[in-house]
Amino acid sequence: MSNLVIVPTYNEKENVEALIKAIFSLSVPFEVLIIDDNSPDGTASIVKNLQSANNNIHLIERPGKMGLGTAYIAGFSWALEKGFKYIFEMDADFSHDPNDLVRLFNTCNDGVADVSIGSRYVSGVNVINWPLSRVLMSYIASIYVRVITGMKIKDTTAGFICYRKEVLENIKPFRIKSRGYCFQIEMKFVAWKLGYKLVEVPIIFTDRKQGTSKMSGGIFSEALYGVLRMKLRSFFIRYKRQGV
Repeated sequence: MSNLVIVPTYNEKENVEALIKAIFSLSVPFEVLIIDDNSPDGTASIVKNLQSANNNIHLIERPGKMGLGTAYIAGFSWALEKGFKYIFEMDADFSHDPNDLVRLFNTCNDGVADVSIGSRYVSGVNVINWPLSRVLMSYIASIYVRVITGMKIKDTTAGFICYRKEVLENIKPFRIKSRGYCFQIEMKFVAWKLGYKLVEVPIIFTDRKQGTSKMSGGIFSEALYGVLRMKLRSFFIRYKRQGV
């Protein structure tokens, strides 16, 4: 297969098996890489049991909570080493509909985009089960990022994404400075600065039904200050693709 879905997990025993099965039921073939940060609830054990019957399930176990950015950096490095053509990010809690993986794949595979983004805001505000305060916080944060960076992306903090292999090879994710939710913004920003085409695919985002949310106001504060640091750093960086 040439498609890998990277899913970071921490205490996702209620969701991880159902999510993997949903991904494998799709019309497009995917492999799945779970990156588990030593979940006390036994998430990794569930994944290991599933691995015994399916060699398209992969697992990286880490010693503890090390942050979303470092999880994706580990996953991207693993995916590039294995030669996957399309690499996806998604959450484990079904806030991202697995069926939308096919739409993200088609957008890149058809040559429409180098990076396809599952966007909550490109066609209005498509968020279910969030309180209004959280919707406003997220929406305003994305406007702020657009103003600071100049990117036209409506959902700059989105974490449901498909990257072409070449994009990750040129971004070199290990060089990304941000490690929290600003990681998602900086990845898009660097891809954009490198001249890649980013396309938003409208999705409906549904807040988790099982497990506990990891989101907080502090995460958005971190993203806001991180964007300023990222923009300032960009003035001292020459963005250039390999072989260009």
